[in-house]
Formats: sequence, structure tokens, C-alpha cells
Amino acid sequence: MGKTRTRWPGRSYSRVVPGASGRVLVVDDNKVIRQLIRVNLELEGLEVVTAADGAECLDVVHQVRPDLVTLDVVMPRLDGLRTAARLRADPRTNHLPLAIISACTQYEVETGLDVGVDAFLSKPFEPAELVRLVKQLIQGRAGRGGVGGGGGGGGSGDDDDDGLADGVAGGVSIG
Repeated sequence: MGKTRTRWPGRSYSRVVPGASGRVLVVDDNKVIRQLIRVNLELEGLEVVTAADGAECLDVVHQVRPDLVTLDVVMPRLDGLRTAARLRADPRTNHLPLAIISACTQYEVETGLDVGVDAFLSKPFEPAELVRLVKQLIQGRAGRGGVGGGGGGGGSGDDDDDGLADGVAGGVSIG
């Protein structure tokens, strides 16, 4: 039986980012992937909290109050799609942007869209794609109150077209 290293209820991110522009809860059972995502987002000024699976995510999400949750699909105890469904069913978290970062099958993408996942990023991914996706989802959340996102010149006010068409071929898709 392997060791479990859950550090919660203490902070599970390695450092607090002063003046962070948002907080992301990264959920993946692979420690290396969690660290890769964490480092790339922290370099962009985001605060990152990590969880090793969906069950841990549900335990900490209300304390952490993230601006976005990223989920792997295949994880022990509670997979990413079931976690997304539970987050959407909870009135305290149903507004959170959810991004699946995983090597998804078409069935998993369709199921994710059905439960309310906002975006998908295929593994392996380019760090720049990850950062762009996370920032767009966080900005989109801030702009949903009618204020509008901080981005470029799309006329309709929709936040689904800010350069994402380029990323679809590279593994990024917005649902």
C-alpha cells in the first residue's frame, strides 16, 4: 500500500503569491502534472491550490474559494467528471468555471459538456495554452455580471472567441 501525502487542512500550495490575480484549484492524481500546472500558473501571478483527486477537491473547495477548478478525468476515489457534476449540483460552486485537463475520449468530452464543464485542454499541452485558457476562464467569470471581459474587439460581448479558435487545433476547446 502506497503512502498518502495529503497536507490539508494546511495550505496545499507551495507559496502564496502576493497580489495574485486569481486562485486556481488544480485537481490531478499525478503529482508531476500538479506541479507542472502549479508552476506555470504561479509564474503568471496566479495563486494555486492543489488536490490529488475529486474527493479531496470537494473537501477543500469551500475553504479555498477558487476562481477556477481544473480537473483530470481519471483519478482514484472520485473522477473528474463526477467531481464536475457534484460541483455543478452545489449552489455554492455551480458558478465556478471548470476546465478538464486530460487526454479525453469523445465520450468523456460529451459527458463533460453534459455536466457543465466549460473547457477542455488535451494532455500533453503547451504551457502557453494552459495559461491562456485559465486566464480567459477567470476573466470570463469576472465579466459575467455584464461588465464585459478585458479583452479584444469582439462585438457581441460573448467571451468564447478571444483567440480560442487558434487553440482548438492545439487541444483547447471551449464548451
